[in-house]
Amino acid sequence: MANVELTSLAKLPTLSKLRKLELSDNIISGGLEVLAERCPNLTYLNLSGNKIKDLGTVEALQNLKNLKSLDLFSCEITNLEDYRDSIFELLQQITYLDGFDQEDNEAPDSEDDDDEEGDEDDDDEDEGEAGPPGEYEEEDDEDEGGSDLGEGEEEEEGEDEDDDDDYGVRGEKRKREPEDEGEEEED
Repeated sequence: MANVELTSLAKLPTLSKLRKLELSDNIISGGLEVLAERCPNLTYLNLSGNKIKDLGTVEALQNLKNLKSLDLFSCEITNLEDYRDSIFELLQQITYLDGFDQEDNEAPDSEDDDDEEGDEDDDDEDEGEAGPPGEYEEEDDEDEGGSDLGEGEEEEEGEDEDDDDDYGVRGEKRKREPEDEGEEEED
C-alpha cells in the first residue's frame, strides 16, 4: 500500500499471517498501535516517506514482537538527535533500521540475492547438462545434502516424473484419443 495517500490505518483488516508490509510514501502520522493488533506477525515494516515525527508514535511498535526490520527513511523523526540509538533502544526486537543494523552493516536484500543466486545456479546447471551423462550424475550425488538447483529446476524434474505416469514411457509417441482428431498433427 505504498504511495496511496493513506492517512490512517484504522480500517486495516486483520492479517494475522502477514509478515511484510509496505506503507511507504503515504501521509501516516500516528495510529501505529493498530499494526500490533491486526498484523501481529510482521517482521518487516516500511513506513518511509510518511509524517512520523516523534518517538511516542513509534513506541506503539514495541508490541510487534517479531519485527526485525523497520524503515523510517525520509520521515521527520529521522531528524531527531540520536535518532538511530533512540529507536534501537525503544524497539529492542528490531535488527535493522532504515536498512542498517546498529553497527551500520547493511541489511541483506533477500529478493535481489535470491534472484542473483538463482541466475548463477541456472548457469552452472546448464553447463552440467551439456556435459557427458556421467558427470551430470556425479553432480546430482554431490547435491543430495543441499541442492544447488534452482527451485524451478526441482519442480521440472518432479513434473517430468509425473509426465511418465500420465503419458506412458518417455520417448514413445502417445496415442491420440478420437476426440483429438482434427487437431494439428506432429511430423
